[in-house]
Amino acid sequence: MDPKAEALRQSRTLNPRPEAVTDEVFAGSDFFDPRDLVQVKYEMVRRVREDGVSVSSAAAAFGLSRQSWYQAAAALDEGGLPGLLPGKPGPRGAHKLTGGVVEYLRALAASDPALRPAGLAEAAQQRFGIHVHPRSVERALTRSQEPDRSPKSS
Repeated sequence: MDPKAEALRQSRTLNPRPEAVTDEVFAGSDFFDPRDLVQVKYEMVRRVREDGVSVSSAAAAFGLSRQSWYQAAAALDEGGLPGLLPGKPGPRGAHKLTGGVVEYLRALAASDPALRPAGLAEAAQQRFGIHVHPRSVERALTRSQEPDRSPKSS
């Protein structure tokens, strides 16, 4: 595999279906690369917005779905070109240690200061049927004690 394709794979921006890109600008160009998914999505959005091509036609020419166009357009509007980069894989935020679970664990830790994170993780398993790592419990309890630093709307 060539270095560019490997770099695209590492950044999770390698187009899984470069052969589906039939737009004329990508045909035989040294600059436009159908393997570069960010470039493909950007050009697809640009083609609709600047050239007046229909969403359906652009999506088909770039080997993507209409839904992909709408998602790419929204990502571009919200975050500029970096918005087209894929997000980090995996869960977003605490999906096991929800607010109710953390409150229960905080109360339990307050009632028994000798209780360590491993014991709290075991208590979460018994009470809620969830398996969490003791370090995750420790981080969740620390986060729950930090002041809210989110911007306040006036």
